[in-house]
Amino acid sequence: MAIPDYIEDMEQWVKGFKYKCPITVRFSETDAFGHLNNTKTFVYFEQARINFFKDCGLSDEWFTSNGSSIPVVADLHCDYLRQVFFDEELQVGVKVAHVGTSSVDIHYMITNSKEEICHTGRGRIVQIDREKKKPIPWSDKVKENLLKTI
Repeated sequence: MAIPDYIEDMEQWVKGFKYKCPITVRFSETDAFGHLNNTKTFVYFEQARINFFKDCGLSDEWFTSNGSSIPVVADLHCDYLRQVFFDEELQVGVKVAHVGTSSVDIHYMITNSKEEICHTGRGRIVQIDREKKKPIPWSDKVKENLLKTI
């Protein structure tokens, strides 16, 4: 298995995933060959990422109409390492790789019930002002919560 360039040491990288979100592959998410449609992986990343951010204390700010900031995906990448099929039980791991002034680099790992790595990924999320549509810095509290997860 070729290691993606955002992973320096696979064993250490895998050990860094403390947060995991369970997902079961639905029939509607598969193609005519019974494989998971490649676009659905990004939906799984999103679901796990939102749950992760809620656990980091961002739900009051980002996921209500009262908040002044919102998350925007700046880039998102996936490496497909193993096929996934209908009704498989998966775990989507999420972890913070780097916290910037107004952005966070997130890494993803999807494993199957045999704990085999099926997909890896990374993406940068930027916090922007809802009205001005410009990046805004993390609050000290949020930055501290994100850094705790590294």
